[in-house]
Amino acid sequence: MAEKYDVLIIGGGHNGLVAACYLALAQKRVLILEANTEFGGATTSTQAFAGMSAKISRYAYLVSLLPDQILRDLSIDFQTISRNVSSYTPTKLGGLDIGLLVNRQLDTESQRSFAALTGDEAEFIQWEDFYNELSKLAQLIAPTMLSPLLTRGEMREIAKQGGLERVWNTFIEEPLGEAIRTRFQDDLVRGVVLTDGFIGTFTHADSFLANKCFLYHLIGNGTGEWKVPLGGMGVLTSKLMERALELGVQMRVNSKVTKVLVGKDSVSVEVNGEEKIEGSFIAANCAPQLLAEMMGRASFTSSPGSQLKINMLLKKLPRLKSGVDSLTAFGGTFHINESYSQLQKAYQEAKSGEIPEEIPAEMYCHTIADPSALSSELVGQGYQTLTLFALHLPYALFKEDNERIKALVLKKIFSQLNEYLLDPIENCLAFDVNSRLCVEVKSPVDLEEDLAMPLGNIFHKDLDFPFKEEGGSVRWGAETDHERIFICGAGALRGGGVSGIGGHNAAMAILGK
Repeated sequence: MAEKYDVLIIGGGHNGLVAACYLALAQKRVLILEANTEFGGATTSTQAFAGMSAKISRYAYLVSLLPDQILRDLSIDFQTISRNVSSYTPTKLGGLDIGLLVNRQLDTESQRSFAALTGDEAEFIQWEDFYNELSKLAQLIAPTMLSPLLTRGEMREIAKQGGLERVWNTFIEEPLGEAIRTRFQDDLVRGVVLTDGFIGTFTHADSFLANKCFLYHLIGNGTGEWKVPLGGMGVLTSKLMERALELGVQMRVNSKVTKVLVGKDSVSVEVNGEEKIEGSFIAANCAPQLLAEMMGRASFTSSPGSQLKINMLLKKLPRLKSGVDSLTAFGGTFHINESYSQLQKAYQEAKSGEIPEEIPAEMYCHTIADPSALSSELVGQGYQTLTLFALHLPYALFKEDNERIKALVLKKIFSQLNEYLLDPIENCLAFDVNSRLCVEVKSPVDLEEDLAMPLGNIFHKDLDFPFKEEGGSVRWGAETDHERIFICGAGALRGGGVSGIGGHNAAMAILGK
């Protein structure tokens, strides 16, 4: 008789591994079925360049949303590193190259930088007040992410009781763009704030999609701080796999689930078109669209992915025309073409089917904070990794001719970046052992092909606010219309980002918590 499991998990990304660990701790027999040759999904680290001992977090890069509670619950020793610099944005003022420097702990250096850009300290004061308010809201929302869903009204009442009703209205009930335009006057400052509303989301400033994306980027662990994963993102996958194996979880690679079959008292899956495996429950760590197809139902479409990721290995960091130290500029998030007006204009151009004239982009250097991603030899020679994330580049731009459009976009982005550099970025790139430049480009089309993310959407579908609307019957946000099947990936309500939240909540739903 074929073996039966308590829970079958479709997909071995970090959320599937988190769910498996929680279920195994509750003495459930768990099997994870991964279609690819390795576990991890978007949270892998790869030696992307031939013969170069540099581990690149190919798809995901920084950590904020992963709750410390999950690491404690599962006894996972996963370390992250704080960055001293929050962001640096080069620009030109009166023909001079300057830049806006924002340190993680706002200080006099940040204050002087705001004043040099805007002429006084008003924007700095507004910045400090704005993010202090947001921090208070984050401290309210973050603790609810691993609990049964509150309704909008319940969450609003908690905010009201905490004296945050005005703050709630600013970030939840009113468009993000309105709040930014009201509080800030400088176009560049507005844009640096707005950019967190667009990472992975193709929308404009006055859409509530921007509010939702903004919140997910600013509420992690109640601080919103984005940290560098020590050793690269793949370490998280390795630690979760080790713990799952310790707990008795069974894992299989090269095991693609092609069908989900529903019985009276159980569910089962068909693997690789032939083998059938039965379980009491299914946790689907895949896009809801793909789960629908596996169940023989009509799939549905959602917003496209809109980001392009460029991974690079540099033999040296470029110097900047502004004179700021490269370790400072690239140690935080380095913005180009991300003023408010540039972001809005790029969205409209991309929506019209054009590559934006000025492509908004941001980047950071992992190895400034964590050189362990490189061999000691490369560290000694001054090598660094550089990760660039370009916005407002939707799936449709790449669909018909992915490689050609990627090449065009790469050339355009490098040209735009070079406007702020003394050393052209092309002259800083390393070569691999085959004399090829150490640069790779991943478009939304690549994400769909490599990671089965429909239309390259890193959230699988449109994000929701981290609460349910009035009258909603879901408890954990992982439920589907079948009582034995749950979503545990990014497509769950509260599932987006490298967080493990979707995995935790699906496990709690299965356990009847």
